[in-house]
Amino acid sequence: MEQMKKIVREMNILMGIALSFCLSLTGLLSAGVFTVIGFLISFLVSLIVSLLIGFLVPLKKITDLLCGKLGLAPRKIGTRCFEAFISDLIYTPFITVIMVSLNYMQATVHGAQIPYLPMLGKALLVSMPVGFVLIFLLMPIFLKIVFKRNGVQPFDKAE
Repeated sequence: MEQMKKIVREMNILMGIALSFCLSLTGLLSAGVFTVIGFLISFLVSLIVSLLIGFLVPLKKITDLLCGKLGLAPRKIGTRCFEAFISDLIYTPFITVIMVSLNYMQATVHGAQIPYLPMLGKALLVSMPVGFVLIFLLMPIFLKIVFKRNGVQPFDKAE
């Protein structure tokens, strides 16, 4: 049981770093403004939010419960898509809302007159598919790494 908690912690950290890095980069590039300082601030705030979600929300329990209720078999491509979708729904909107809100406040403090909801809508339209693809692609890679590091036999492929 302790080993499973360690694996979950390591997955939270790896996925948090990867999602925060990529979503911060995507957000800044889609806004058309990139600065190193802006990226670092965005990355750190996003990472903190991501880690908080990861440690507070029992994502594995939620996805296992939902997959079980839907009769989805483990490690099948459809199941992986559904799990990535659920993870994306849990992580990406929170991170996106916080990041857009921070950027909106910063822009309006400097005199910009931009509407919040269209800004948020555009950000969600961009970040949700990016988050889904990242989660779908990185989760199995990180699982294999974490399993091997903890002496657990990883799954070879989707059955």
